[in-house]
Amino acid sequence: QRKLVESGGGSVQAGGSLRLACTASGYTIATYSMGWFRQAPGKEREGVAGMTNDGLTRLADSVKGRFTISKDTVKNIIFLEMNNLGQEDTGMYYCAADPRRDYLRLLQGAAYSHWGQGTQVTVSS
Repeated sequence: QRKLVESGGGSVQAGGSLRLACTASGYTIATYSMGWFRQAPGKEREGVAGMTNDGLTRLADSVKGRFTISKDTVKNIIFLEMNNLGQEDTGMYYCAADPRRDYLRLLQGAAYSHWGQGTQVTVSS
C-alpha cells in the first residue's frame, strides 16, 4: 500500500527553523516527482517546493532563500528544511508524490496523485 507520512511539524517562534520529513512506503521516491504544499486557515493550498525524480527543484517565491527541499533515496524520505520562519508560514504542510515528471507543474497540486495527511506548522511572533 502506497503511503506518505509527514513529520517534523510543531510550534516555533518567528525566526526559527523546522525540518519536515515525508516518509514514503510502497514505492520508491527516486522514481517520483515530490512536492510540499501548505494550507493556512481560510486560504487556498499553495505549492511550496517540488523536486523531479532526477533532482530538479522549484521553490515558491515566498520561500526562496529560506526553504530547501531535499531527499534521501536510501531511506525513501523527502525533506523540507525551513529557516527564518515567519507567521505567514503557519499552516498545514502536505507532502505529495506523482510518477510523472513535469518540472513546470511541480508547484501545482493537480500534478500530484498521492498525498499525505499533513503536519501542522505554527509560527508565533
